[in-house]
Amino acid sequence: MNRPESNAKPKAIPEPSLRRLPIYYHLLQAMLAEGVTHISTTGIAGPLQLDPTQVRKDLEAAGMIGKPKVGYSLEPLIRRIEEFLGWDQTKEAVLVGAGSLGTALLGYRRFRQFGFHLIAAFDTDPDKTGLTIAGTEVFPLERLAEFCSSRKIRLGVITTPPGTAQSVAISLVDAGIRAIWNFAPVHLQVPPFVLLQNEDLYRSLASLSYRLEQMLAAERASVVLDPEPAH
Repeated sequence: MNRPESNAKPKAIPEPSLRRLPIYYHLLQAMLAEGVTHISTTGIAGPLQLDPTQVRKDLEAAGMIGKPKVGYSLEPLIRRIEEFLGWDQTKEAVLVGAGSLGTALLGYRRFRQFGFHLIAAFDTDPDKTGLTIAGTEVFPLERLAEFCSSRKIRLGVITTPPGTAQSVAISLVDAGIRAIWNFAPVHLQVPPFVLLQNEDLYRSLASLSYRLEQMLAAERASVVLDPEPAH
């Protein structure tokens, strides 16, 4: 089975392309489970309602080039995406904020499939510290710096209330964290050498709610303008 030809890893990849790679990955995994061995950009684009040219450009931007008239061997393509995204290298991480959202993230076992392992949680609530949530121990926040230093942790997750998120971010940076995945609905200030990824659940919900209301309003207007004929 041929491995997709690969150039040296690109210095940069457009953010939209980067966000589409996991979408391709999940589709390819499903196809592999169905016994598919080779795939073309058209075969990837069709189920996702994307332009095949865009798919090809995305894969090329990540250093993956298919064979003319053959496309890509599926298993090597999947492995190459895993390597490019760093999913083949497990990254240990800590989570700060063992509330409902933090607890849900601690219980999401599929993170391990993507090279992400939450090995400890931290909180200021004495009722939470000392607990084990989904196999992960919750420590007092005062132990954050010592823990991250001893384990050389470089990735932190924030699931605290917005009022404490900035101070937690500072604590994480002081503890040696180089990348922060922030779920608190607040804009954080971090040094330029620290990567920051915000996941604004409220913004996503607001967008979905607005679009739903627009769709329902259009449907209601259509019913008014085009009533059922009287019998």
